[in-house]
Amino acid sequence: MRVLALDHGEGRCGCAVSDPTGTIATPLPEVERPDSRAGMNEIAGLVDDYGVARVVVGLPLTLKGEEGHQAARARVFAEALQRRVSVEVELLDERLTTKLAEQRGGGAGPDSRAAAHLLESGRARPAAAAE
Repeated sequence: MRVLALDHGEGRCGCAVSDPTGTIATPLPEVERPDSRAGMNEIAGLVDDYGVARVVVGLPLTLKGEEGHQAARARVFAEALQRRVSVEVELLDERLTTKLAEQRGGGAGPDSRAAAHLLESGRARPAAAAE
């Protein structure tokens, strides 16, 4: 079962998709203005195009594990996305994924690399693959 990871931001949303086993994460092009109708449609299209069974949205907590303004925005986005797609949408702690993406580099955009790190962390693995 494929999982789509999203690193939500106001201007753009990083995207990455797992392979069917949940082992390999592939960064995808970033979605511009994800909160707009066009952005939400583009993300819903990724769910359909890749046969995604679950979507995880990074929840940007502080190092102390507290939620701030960006976490609240991620929650609102995840709720709106849940109303738009027919698969489960959940929030996952994304602490340090952006920093890891910056350190490791790569050809994809930084937000999509951060989304890939969210998948690779093991927290976003499909239930069958995590057992």
